Amino acid sequence: MALNIPHWKPIVLAMACTLLVNGALIAKPYILKVVIDDFLTRRVPQHGMFSLWGMAVAYLAVVAASGLFSVVQTNVINRVGQEIMRDLRRRVFTTIQLLPLSRLDRTPSGSLITRATNDTEALSDLYTDVLLSLFQDVFLIGGTVAAMAAMDIHLTLVSFSVLPVMFLIIFLMRKAVRNTFARMKRLVGRINGFMAETLAGMRTIQMFHKQSTRRRSFVTLNTDYYDISRLQVLINSILKPASTAFENLAIALIIWYGMGRISDQSLQIGVLYAFTSYISQFFDPISDMADNYTTIQSALVSADRIFTLLDTSDTLEDLDDGCPVTHMRGTIEFKHVWFAYHDEDWVLKDVSFAASAGSTLAFVGRTGAGKTTVTNLISGFYRIQHGQILVDGIDINEIRRRDLRRQVALVLQDVFLFSGTIKENIALNDPIDDAAVERALAASYAKPFVDGLPGGINEPVMERGETFSAGQRQLLSFARAIAHDPRVLILDEASANIDSRTESLLQRAIANVSAHTTTLIIAHRLSTIRDADRIIVLGSGRIIEQGSHDELMQRDGYYRRMIVSGEESTQGLGAMQGEDTI
Repeated sequence: MALNIPHWKPIVLAMACTLLVNGALIAKPYILKVVIDDFLTRRVPQHGMFSLWGMAVAYLAVVAASGLFSVVQTNVINRVGQEIMRDLRRRVFTTIQLLPLSRLDRTPSGSLITRATNDTEALSDLYTDVLLSLFQDVFLIGGTVAAMAAMDIHLTLVSFSVLPVMFLIIFLMRKAVRNTFARMKRLVGRINGFMAETLAGMRTIQMFHKQSTRRRSFVTLNTDYYDISRLQVLINSILKPASTAFENLAIALIIWYGMGRISDQSLQIGVLYAFTSYISQFFDPISDMADNYTTIQSALVSADRIFTLLDTSDTLEDLDDGCPVTHMRGTIEFKHVWFAYHDEDWVLKDVSFAASAGSTLAFVGRTGAGKTTVTNLISGFYRIQHGQILVDGIDINEIRRRDLRRQVALVLQDVFLFSGTIKENIALNDPIDDAAVERALAASYAKPFVDGLPGGINEPVMERGETFSAGQRQLLSFARAIAHDPRVLILDEASANIDSRTESLLQRAIANVSAHTTTLIIAHRLSTIRDADRIIVLGSGRIIEQGSHDELMQRDGYYRRMIVSGEESTQGLGAMQGEDTI
């Protein structure tokens, strides 16, 4: 039966090479010991390989074998390390993408970015650099101790009499080093988050002349990181000199003890020489470990942070869980829905309504009334605490998430465009051909401005689409939604940041699409929702009233008062230059 262990074959090969390399390293002092004791001091008869020439050939063969197997070992370990890191980066990225919004809402973006970049890089250093030497050093220490004990157990005990004190120092410093790196990782996450936030809000910062304020905040974070880095360097600077000091102390002890035994002829000179070589060979790996100790601790902290993230698999979204719904009609029904983002701080309270396939619903109300929450629930981003949401008569929690989101399109106020081309931003890697992209652009009335670009649909899009106007980005976002042929189209304040001409184009595009699509609209402008089949007025998480525009205007209710307030005064709910708003 084949072993079910990843990379087990190259790992076994690397272990075999390690044993051979270490065997060669351990053999070299022993060969010199034989030369000193048998050919230089006692002058024993030489014959065949048991001669100075034979020992010279053996020594050269050992050196050559050590170099050859070391090359193989280095390449194998590095290849395995890179493969492990490739798989780990993929897992981290996949996990972040599958985190539910309820978790992402509570997790700073800087922390996730740090885990996907700095923490994986720290682990990469461990696997590709430190792991190679650590792997070899452990075997070398064990083999050296065995060789020394086989030659002279008493001299071995004297040699290692310094180890308890050295290990005590390392043990006492271990916790301080780990705590230091944990603080460094947290600060890196905060700095990354601060930088991302500053870049995203640069227009606001420059508009309100807050560069100095942001700079002072950054200086504080940077100084904290500088201080903790200095402490880490201080701790690291102690370890290697301490290892060197204990190595020299051990050599001094075995020379003092060995010379006494040489005097009474109970110890050979070659054995003492071999022991001084073995002591260096024993402490060199420890010195390497001291050099790499901070790297190892950094990697361990990073590993803890990464695997804490990866261990959340039970809370990740399973896009393939549930019953398949390959074609939705688009009927939606809320039955006594209660929802809270945190504990029992209810955002929706006993909300019930229904939308037939192909109908248009508009949601209005003051900020915080729960309008966007309704659309988030229909998109399957959150799970409700009480009640039921039905899509085509099926509980939304039982529908396969992949199928649900494939047939629900969301157009937001803040449009996000990815780096790439216009075509790539519309298709989003789905098998949508150029003709379908062109049709979507035409249906969204974005085609004229796209055709005017030098590259057309292949025009490069910079980060977040910053080279396009807000209206152009909004039209592209609408074209993206149309191209994926959704059964449910959600417009969340999609016309809030665009001019009247672009809004007119968007209204015509909505009319084209809503004929065969269930459309849910959140908007303040009356012109956007006037023709909706039903308008639902939300207040404090409850439905206050609902009906068509004409029906609601005939009542002396909340909706009519909002309309009148918006028409009569620019202090109404979002009135803009005399436009009807609610």
